[in-house]
Amino acid sequence: MKALVFEGVGRTAWRDVPDPAIKDAADAVVRVVAVTICGTDLHIIKGDVQEVEPGRILGHEAVGEVMEVGGDVRTVRPGDRVLVSCIAACGRCRFCRENHYGQCRGGGGWVLGHLIDGTQAEYVRVPFADLSVHPLPSSVASEDAVLLADIFPTAYEVGVLNGAVQPGDTVVVVGAGPIGLATIATARLYTPGRIIAVDLAETRLAAAHALGADATVNAGEGPEQLVEDLTDGLGADVVIEAVGVPESFEMCTRMVRPGGRVANVGVHGKPAALHLEDLWIKDVTITTGLVDTHSTPLLLRMMAAGKLPTSALVTHRFELGQMEEAYDVFSRAADTGALKVVLAGPRHDSVALSPEQHEQR
Repeated sequence: MKALVFEGVGRTAWRDVPDPAIKDAADAVVRVVAVTICGTDLHIIKGDVQEVEPGRILGHEAVGEVMEVGGDVRTVRPGDRVLVSCIAACGRCRFCRENHYGQCRGGGGWVLGHLIDGTQAEYVRVPFADLSVHPLPSSVASEDAVLLADIFPTAYEVGVLNGAVQPGDTVVVVGAGPIGLATIATARLYTPGRIIAVDLAETRLAAAHALGADATVNAGEGPEQLVEDLTDGLGADVVIEAVGVPESFEMCTRMVRPGGRVANVGVHGKPAALHLEDLWIKDVTITTGLVDTHSTPLLLRMMAAGKLPTSALVTHRFELGQMEEAYDVFSRAADTGALKVVLAGPRHDSVALSPEQHEQR
């Protein structure tokens, strides 16, 4: 099969690799129908995630068709269309029992495209399939569902829930990339008083406004002053960092009010200064986290009911074999306007078809 292989810092290749096979009785092998690229993949290629070894197939988000399952798999069977979660869960360790799947100590957590081969391929082996893939309702399109593999659970859990967004809050989202936009969309579920989006790209600020941000401001044009003005000098109740660079994190800690919350979502490759000399007296809560994906079933139900604006985040579509072109477009988002790119396999059906519909085709 073909796959996107990490070959060292700054180098990848779309090339032939061996097909995956069942290794454990809890595994499933899935044919990739739709896949996307994450900002974390770019961090890997830059060398920010040193655990990823050359030769690793990248990617941790996909929708696909189950081709084969191990003898212990009970919740899916060959032929099922499924969402492949970015997080695998053994279901037995302490953290899995507490729904903290991202911290799994039984061989799960973030392993796809990180510690084992990932989803940016024609086929992928998924460990712990009973908890790590989700059957999709026929009403949900594959290119929409793939956004629930990572960015929506991450935005909702690590941003909105960790930030404890409440009705009436002033919420600042720093970074209007895919995660930031998904944070805006899911924060709105809690009816905050206002949402302020901060970014350097005007196209992303426009997207933030379209998804429900009440105010937008360029990161180079005084966002701290705007927050101060809109809150009568108090600061924001919740500030969510969705970039992953020291400057944006430090900005977040300056914009939060006393007693407020800073939720860090961004993947950081460099140290950020924590100014405790200013923060210790303010009763500020700072949270970090890797997504657990415990909210995925809830988000799937909301998507099926038309309550999540996923389609608005997909700006570019490619065939699976155009992986290198898709990476180029996604990595130059400031020039291309890319938010999320979706790649579909040659037999892609955006919505599952009944046997009668297949016959008509």
